[in-house]
Order: sequence, then structure tokens, then C-alpha cells
Amino acid sequence: MLSFLKSAVWPKSGFWTVTQPYQHTPVADVFGSLDKVFKLPGEQITSDPLSKVYKVTAAGKVFYVKRYTGGGKGLRRYIGRSRVRAEWKNLLLFRRLGLPTANLVAYGEQKLLSMMLKGALITEELENTIDLSEVIEEYPDYLTDRNWLLPVIDQVAWATRVLHAYRFVHNDLKWRNILVSRDKTNPQIFLIDCPGGFRWFGPMLQYRIVKDLACLDKLGKYHLSRTMRMRFYKLYRGNSLTHRLTSKDKQQIRQVLGFFEGRE
Repeated sequence: MLSFLKSAVWPKSGFWTVTQPYQHTPVADVFGSLDKVFKLPGEQITSDPLSKVYKVTAAGKVFYVKRYTGGGKGLRRYIGRSRVRAEWKNLLLFRRLGLPTANLVAYGEQKLLSMMLKGALITEELENTIDLSEVIEEYPDYLTDRNWLLPVIDQVAWATRVLHAYRFVHNDLKWRNILVSRDKTNPQIFLIDCPGGFRWFGPMLQYRIVKDLACLDKLGKYHLSRTMRMRFYKLYRGNSLTHRLTSKDKQQIRQVLGFFEGRE
């Protein structure tokens, strides 16, 4: 079916947007259209069945170009919001909610009827950052340094609380998807890579919230003390550090701790 649609003579539609800070700059010339972006040379960083990420230097800066060749899995391949559209919309949402994230440079997609043919989004490199999972290998001493660890935990708790208060769940809130600056005295976190994030309502919202918290604790339970994990949870709940856990808190904690049981 896919090959038939691509070979048939159907009208194609699409758009490409360069965000305001980069318009009328040399960067806009480099990333001026979707076709141009797909022809750019660059260093391939990662790949999966739907997309590839390239590191590209332009106008003296480093950018990450994520090129999609599929809209998603199953029916999402043909109808509904494509994965690339979800990812750029979520980055824009983070910005509206006041959450630190990478600067979105350009984004867009091309469709054939309702099926996405290709799409891309470009972000500017967050200099001197590392993802939290890499901290374990490269800077293990940071995880026992309260001067570094406390502000990182506090920021992650705040960002997660803001998302969930908006009824938005990340759906892949793992350490690898949180960047942190290498500044040991004043670390700053950034949320990245969120194509699966979505707003939920009702019982499914609570289930997805537990999943987000469990994703964070997947590495947290091995590399953070119980005290630090409890600090995160209390701040995430909007409580003081001296607050006594309620029965509802304890129930949610049990759900978080048991979420990945038998699946790791």
C-alpha cells in the first residue's frame, strides 16, 4: 500500500518553518527548506526505524537535525499526528510552560494525503551539557556531591510537577532525556526528545504519571540515596521536606516502585 501511494500521482502538501530568532540569518539560509535539510551532510549520531539524527555545523554553531521518514507505528503512519509533529509541538509547549529546553530552529513535514512522507526538526546544541545517564559514567562523584545534586533534583522535581499539573505526561522521562550543564556549582537541566508526550485525562492520566515517575526512578533507585529520592518526591508533590506522607502519597509510591517489576 505504501509503495502504491508513493508511486501514484497525488498532490503533496507540507510546510517548513524557521523560528523567529533565526529568520533572516545565515542559519536560515542553511536550513531554508525541508528538501535542503534532507540533503545536508552531517555526522550521524543516532538512528531508529523512523528517524536519524545528524550533527551539523552552520554559521559557527552546532545543530542537531532530526530527519523523519515515517509518521509513526501502525495507524499513526497514515492518520493522526505524526511523530515529528508531536516532537516539535512538545518542544514549543515546554517553552510556553517556562521549562528549559533546546532552542527550536526549524521544523516541518511533507504529506501525501494524510500520510507523512518526511519531516524534520532542528535544534541548536546546548553547549557544555551532558545527559543525566552519562553523569553516572563520566562524573560519578557528582551524584554524592550535595552542592550539585540538590539543585538538579529540585529542578527535575519542579519540571515534572509543571508538566503533570498541565495534565501532560512525557512518556519517556528517563535520565537520558534530561540534559544538565557540566557546571558543578550551578547546574541547569534541560528537557529534550519528547515525541511521545501527550495530554491525558481521567484514569489514564494517573497511570501515565506513575510511568513518568517510574522512568525517573529506574536509574534513581540504583544511584541515589533513599533520602534524595524522597526529597524529589516531596518537592514534586509541592510539599515541604518536613511534610509527612499521606496515604495517597504512599499508594502512589508503591505504584511507582512496582511499575517495572518483572520487566527489567
